[in-house]
Amino acid sequence: MNTRSVLAMLVVPAFALVACQKSEEPKPATTSAAATPSNATSPASAKDTTAATSVHAFTMKRLDGKEESLATYKGKVLLVVNTASQCGFTPQYAGLQKLHEELAPKGFAVLGFPSNDFGGQEPGSSQEIATFCDSKFHVTFPLFEKVVTKGGNASPLYAFLAKGNGAPEWNFHKYVVGKDGAVVKAFPSKVKPEADELRKAIDEALAAK
Repeated sequence: MNTRSVLAMLVVPAFALVACQKSEEPKPATTSAAATPSNATSPASAKDTTAATSVHAFTMKRLDGKEESLATYKGKVLLVVNTASQCGFTPQYAGLQKLHEELAPKGFAVLGFPSNDFGGQEPGSSQEIATFCDSKFHVTFPLFEKVVTKGGNASPLYAFLAKGNGAPEWNFHKYVVGKDGAVVKAFPSKVKPEADELRKAIDEALAAK
C-alpha cells in the first residue's frame, strides 16, 4: 500500500466525524425553541381569567360569530341565562323577551347563552338556534354561541358567574348582574322570568347607583 492510499484512509473518517457532529448540533436548540412558546402563554391566560372581578372583563361570540366585549354593557343591569331549545323550561324564552323589551329603556338587558350541558337539549348549530328563537319566540335580546356552563371545562365567563353563586344545575338558570358587572343574585331554572322575587332583584339593581 502506497503513501497516498494511507493518507486517504485517515482523512475520510475525519471528515465523516465532522459532518456527523454538525448534523446533531441543531437538535437540542430546536427542541427547546418549540417548547418555550406553548409553556409561556397558558399560565398567563389562566391567571387573567382567575383575576376577573366583573363580567365586563370577558369577550364572547354572538351567534353570528362576531366577538363582543361584555364591557359594552357597563352601567346596565343584566340577566344572564343559559338557554336550550328542547327543554321543559324553553317556553321561558317568551317571558325573557317580554322582560327585555319592558326594561331595556331603563338600562337592562337579557343575555342568552345556549348550552348543551343538560340532557343534550341544545344540539343545534348557531344558525339553527337563531332560527328557532326568532321563529318561535321572536327573540331580540343578545344570544351568544354555545358554552359549557359547569365543571372543569366551564367557559371562563361561567366559571366567574359560579363563584360564590353556584353553577347552573339545569337550563334557564339565571344570574342578575349589577351595573358594575358583579353578580347580585342567582335563581334556579324553576324561577320564571315573571316571578316576583326575580323582578325585585332586577328592580333593586336598576335603582342602585
